[in-house]
Amino acid sequence: MIVSLIRIFIMLVMTAGGVSLGTIFTGLWLDGPMEVKWALIGLLGIILGLIGYAIAPYLINMVIASTKWIEQKLQKTPIQDIISGVIGLIFGLIIANLLGVSIYRLPLVGPYLSILASLICAYLGWSVGTKKREDLVSFFNNLKFSTKEKGLPKHDIEKQHYKILDTSVIIDGRIADICKSGFIEGTLLIPSFVLEELRHIADSSDALKRNRGRRGLDILNKIRKELDIMVKIYEKDYEDITEVDSKLVKLSQELNAQVITNDYNLNKVAELQGIKVLNINELANALKPIVLPGEEMNVQVIKDGKEMGQGIGYLDDGTMIVVENGRKYIGQTISVLVTSVLQTAAGRMIFAKPKGTDKRFNDENQALEVM
Repeated sequence: MIVSLIRIFIMLVMTAGGVSLGTIFTGLWLDGPMEVKWALIGLLGIILGLIGYAIAPYLINMVIASTKWIEQKLQKTPIQDIISGVIGLIFGLIIANLLGVSIYRLPLVGPYLSILASLICAYLGWSVGTKKREDLVSFFNNLKFSTKEKGLPKHDIEKQHYKILDTSVIIDGRIADICKSGFIEGTLLIPSFVLEELRHIADSSDALKRNRGRRGLDILNKIRKELDIMVKIYEKDYEDITEVDSKLVKLSQELNAQVITNDYNLNKVAELQGIKVLNINELANALKPIVLPGEEMNVQVIKDGKEMGQGIGYLDDGTMIVVENGRKYIGQTISVLVTSVLQTAAGRMIFAKPKGTDKRFNDENQALEVM
């Protein structure tokens, strides 16, 4: 029913267009009796009306297909791009309206040139608006600060600090505890391509990868729902770049943002690109208690080391302790004296020896001297 009504409407519009064209044609180029003119006007209206009725189904299908295509494009387009595009479209139509006033009065082609100018300016406005999205956001942010915080010194105006999370630090999970402690300020930015990678990991056939991916998604939900920190999902993607790490570097450069990670390779690549990196592993190493040579501690020797006679133990924070001549104490908790501390990129390693070793060594030397 609706399709039939639309078809009739198109036929009437085409008929009215034919009558208008016939009036213009007979008034300008045809001299003769009025009956002939009206006959030509009616004939042209009927012909265009029948053409409109015939092509109406194709026009309707074309409009429906175009509408669906535009809807799919809009669903995939980030909301920031849509808003900036609409702003550009409005400015383009304003410019087209100003131009249309001057060209509308041109004979014959004036109205059509006005419509063409509107279409061109609308397209250019949308295109420029979407491509200059970051500039528009920055402009309106500055405008907001200048109106709401007028009179404050420039250095008192708070700027937006973005910190981008990569996949490894989300799966690691310690970022939630760090955010809960209040040491992270600004806005956490989670790119859509990182979420996509997490989803692929969570859907993996490998049980270990699947659990790691689901853990990462749980950590994100915890940060968004339970913690008092701003979290934003960034929809922009870089289809010409395949690697997620390269996309992170590109995004951080565009937004002048910091990257939070515990990936060693991403850390080095980002530093080479001049990007500020917050490495969770470096933070954890910095927070480990300082141990000086000569200090005494208790450690449980759990396995043998690489060198002959060595024993290996661990502190509560995971720091490895290499105990000289500690192999015979495997399974026991003994007191040791720290001899040296080695700091590496992978973490901290403590070298120690069982307490009382030096005393027994000196007693043996004294006994040998007496003999």
